[in-house]
Amino acid sequence: MPSKRTMLLTGASRGIGHATVKLFDQQGWRVLTVSRMRFDPACPWPGGAENHIQADLSDPQVYTALVGDVRNRLGGAGLDALVNNAGISPKMEDGGRMGALQTDYAIWLNVFNVNLFAIASLGKNLFPELRAVGGTIVNVTSIVGSRVHPFAGAAYACSKAALAALTREQAYDFGRHGVRVNAIAPGEIDTSILSAGTEDIVDNQIPMHRLGEPHEVAQTILFLCSPAASYINGAEIHINGGQHV
Repeated sequence: MPSKRTMLLTGASRGIGHATVKLFDQQGWRVLTVSRMRFDPACPWPGGAENHIQADLSDPQVYTALVGDVRNRLGGAGLDALVNNAGISPKMEDGGRMGALQTDYAIWLNVFNVNLFAIASLGKNLFPELRAVGGTIVNVTSIVGSRVHPFAGAAYACSKAALAALTREQAYDFGRHGVRVNAIAPGEIDTSILSAGTEDIVDNQIPMHRLGEPHEVAQTILFLCSPAASYINGAEIHINGGQHV
């Protein structure tokens, strides 16, 4: 029997991350999860508590320890997939969009630490484990990386645009070593972080006139991590019901 494939997923505690962990677990993968929250015992996959790593990706001082923890848990084995799903999108006190005029340096830095720099660090430092098994990376960008959005703020949008560029750079640098790197760019997905007023976007901007479901995003991630996607490298796949057209 072949050994289980292993995925490392950041931002696992809710929404897209939660759905992705459940799907990969159902498909027989071992899933290592990372989030700034402790493991929630209500999460429904077996082995979840012992495979969870609590780490705050906004603090670059934890990156080295996080990589060491992952490496220890792999026990000398390779890493088949790294899914960078963690992301933060700060709001104003009233819940409104934090634009360029309202965003100070500390917020810019905090957002970029989580949404870009942690991803670059994990990819670089776990590259030997990915290369050992011909693994793959999936970065979760966003539709807001290519357009102004009524709810997503400036720092979040810029970090996602930068992550799309990082995906291309990693695909170029890693691809020659057998490690594929792609991105998915979700639009309006039915999760707890949706803002009031999203229904207007659904009615006026999405040709399919509905929200996406987290499991639909998870299915695309699974595809990109499968042999069926073996010649896909450097792509950014839109998952938004046509909102980008």
